[in-house]
Formats: sequence, structure tokens, C-alpha cells
Amino acid sequence: MPGGAMKKWLCLLALTGQMIVPAEANELPDFGNPADAILNKSREGQLGRTVMLQLRNAGVVVDDPLLNEYVQSIGAEIASHANNGSHSFRFFVINDDRINAFAMPGGYIGLHTGLILASENESELAGVIAHEVSHVTQRHIARSLYDAQRTSIVSMAAMLAAVLLGAATDMPGDALAGVVSASQAAALQRQINFTRAHEHEADRVGIEVLARAGYDPNAMATFFEKISRRYGFAGQEVPEILRTHPVTSTRIAEARDRARRLPQHRRENSISYELAKVRIEVLSTADPRAALRSMEAKPDQDSAPVRYGKGLALGRLGRHDEAERTFRELVREHPGVIAYRIGLGEALAASGSREQALEVFATAVRLFPRNVPLTVSYAEALIEAGRPGEAHRLLLDLLNNVPPTPAQIRLIARAANAEGDTLNAYHYMAEYYVSIGNLPLAISQLHMALELPDAHAVERARLNARLEELVEYLPEEQRGEALGRRPTGG
Repeated sequence: MPGGAMKKWLCLLALTGQMIVPAEANELPDFGNPADAILNKSREGQLGRTVMLQLRNAGVVVDDPLLNEYVQSIGAEIASHANNGSHSFRFFVINDDRINAFAMPGGYIGLHTGLILASENESELAGVIAHEVSHVTQRHIARSLYDAQRTSIVSMAAMLAAVLLGAATDMPGDALAGVVSASQAAALQRQINFTRAHEHEADRVGIEVLARAGYDPNAMATFFEKISRRYGFAGQEVPEILRTHPVTSTRIAEARDRARRLPQHRRENSISYELAKVRIEVLSTADPRAALRSMEAKPDQDSAPVRYGKGLALGRLGRHDEAERTFRELVREHPGVIAYRIGLGEALAASGSREQALEVFATAVRLFPRNVPLTVSYAEALIEAGRPGEAHRLLLDLLNNVPPTPAQIRLIARAANAEGDTLNAYHYMAEYYVSIGNLPLAISQLHMALELPDAHAVERARLNARLEELVEYLPEEQRGEALGRRPTGG
């Protein structure tokens, strides 16, 4: 290579290297996040929905209404102190006994059942959620992809430069390989450092969010330290959270130091947290007899949450009369806890006392209108009792007033179908598939609704409008085919 060309190449390489040095925050005005060029918020949402669909298809997402309501409520509380409204969040539970949590594109945050059980108080659980929420608000996923792209460019440039230098200077083959290997190692180390920086930033931001939400700011460091101390030298037994969120003594010390400088809170565990842990333990134990023995062996077996766990285990064993007595006592002692009323209604229904069960649910719904887990359980009991029309109306009122979960939409489709309202059953199923990110199946359901001969003009217009709206989200080459199935009368 001529000397002038070589100088130009090395100059370009130097400039490329300079581009990867982050500017100080006060050096330049904010012209937007460059990570948006790689993964903007709209594409983050699409990616998050795609991953959620895969998780649902794998059968690992927990659709338990009580657990979902709890994680959504504590997650929303944390997010409200971390978010300026520019991010939306969806919290969900993964049926996995490994101790882990993760944030995905689009604000989807998953909590393993194993992590919830491993937490010893609600502040520890809130600390993990605050950490994951901070990954989202700080755009760590988009920033990682952006940095990975830049790292890849620099790495490729360095390797190409090494090859060119070798050709120009007759560099020995083993030395050339060393240069290439060094450039790859440097790129890998840069990505590791970038990930560590993200973890430290999520700690820093998350601890401040934790304190603003009224939880113990020391809980995040306490939880990570406890898990690290318990499993740190256990080889293959290291929990997933330590693999995905590497913990060092420096990181824990920094977290403790930051927490000490924030307002201190000592927040008691909510009854919802206690019931969520017991519910997970009982329902995730394969042998209900083992679950019952576990509840009976607890030192606080006379506490209300443990008695609730006993009631759940008794129900799983088919001992519905004993479960009913347990839940009835809990309702009498704690009339404001909805989970106990749901347990009582479900135990009565399982024992064959359907009318009593429906009376328990009806009373509870009057006291706690539009509570999602309660309404869902009542609707399921109504469908089983042969009263799907009432279930349909009850669920439609909930759907029109509370953002629905996928399981809730699927249930209203079941109620409409049992009632004989086939058109609305198809329509609801279309919305169910939209909610889990499966647009082709959603469009298929709308086509089946439009093919019904008794669809009125107004209903047909409503379905066509929704169909056209969904088709716009498909790749352009698929849109014609998606619209092509439309009946000529539509």
C-alpha cells in the first residue's frame, strides 16, 4: 500500500476510535439519544411483544389473577417514582424456581417465582423491581445494542488494519494473529465493561427510586449480598440472578454507601406480599400433600397467610369441606382481604355448593366492585353454573373500566361463546391475540367473525375497521393477503 493511502487509513481508524469515547454530559447539548437510531421506543415495544409471545407459547408465563394483580400493583408503585411518563411498564411472573428477574424491550419486566420466594421482605422484592425498572428508564437495552454495533465496527476496523499492516510490512503470521486476537479481546472487554456500567447505573438510580417509593433503600444491597453470600462459592448452584447481575464487593459497598445518604424507611410487609409468597409455594409444589406438610411445619402456622396456604393445599387435595372452613374463618377474622373471599367461593363451588358460592362472590363484588381477581373468579363460577350471560356482562363492565389482561379477554370470549354470541366470541379472541402480540391469528379471528351470515351492518363495519387497523401493523407484503379473505359483502 502506498504511504499516503496508509496514512489516510490510520487517520480514519484513529477518528473511528475517538468516536467511541463518550462525551461528558455538560460538553454538548442534547440532540437526542443516538441509541434511538438502533432501537427506538416503537421498535422496543414490537420486540418486547414478540419475546412475550414466545414466552407465552412456551407456557412459562403465570396467568394467576391474584399474583398478576400483586406484581402489577407493586411494579406500578415503583415505576411511578422512576418514570416521567415516557415509558410504559408491564410486570409479569415466570414459573421458574430459579432466582432471577429481567427487563425486556418495551418495558416488560419478568419476575421468577423463585425470586419472589427468595426475598425475605417486601423491600427486597421492591429493590429488585426498582433495579429492573431503572434498566428500562435508562435505555440500557437500546444503548447496549448501539454500543455493540460501534464495538463491532471498531473491532472489524482494527482487524482489517492489522491485515493491511501485515501485508505492508511483512509482519509474521503469528504476530498478525496476535494483533487480531487482541482486537477481539479488547472488543469483548469493552462490552463487559459497558454491561458492568449498566448494572452500577441501575443500582444507583434504582436505590433512589426505592427510597422515593417509601421502601428501605438498603434492601437492594442487602438482597444481592445475601444471595451472593449464600451461593457465591457454590459452583453450578449459583443462581441465575448472580449470572445475569454479577455482584462484587465494590458494587455492594457502593450501594450501601448510597443508601445511607438517602431517607431511611422501615416498611412493613403488605398482606398481599405475604399471600403471594404462600400462594406461589403451595401452587408450585408438585405434591399437594408436601405443600400441606410445609405449611403445617412453619413456625408461624397459626398466622393468617399460612392458614391461607393450608386452605389452598387442602383444596388441591380435594378436602374442600376443610378448605371451606379454613377460608370462612379467615373471612370472618379479616373481612377486607379479597383473597380469602375468593378462596371461600372457590372451595364452595368445588364442593358442589354452587349457589352458596355464587352468593359469596356476589356479596364480595358488591363490597369490592371491579376487582380483577375477584371478578374473574366470579365469572368462572357463573359459567360453570350455566349462567354465561351474566358472566359476559360482568366481564364486559370490567373490560370497559379496567385495562384487561390477556387471561381476562380470553375468559370473556369463553363466556360469549357459551352464551351463543359467536360473533363477539371471535371479536374477543381477536383482541386476545392482539394482547399477546399474535397479529396473524387476531386477523384470522376477525375474518371468521365477518364470515358469519347473521352479522349486522353495524357490527360488520366495526369488525372491518378493526381489521384494517391491524393490517396496517403487518409487513407491506402481507397486507394484501390479510385483506383478501374479506367477504364481498363486507
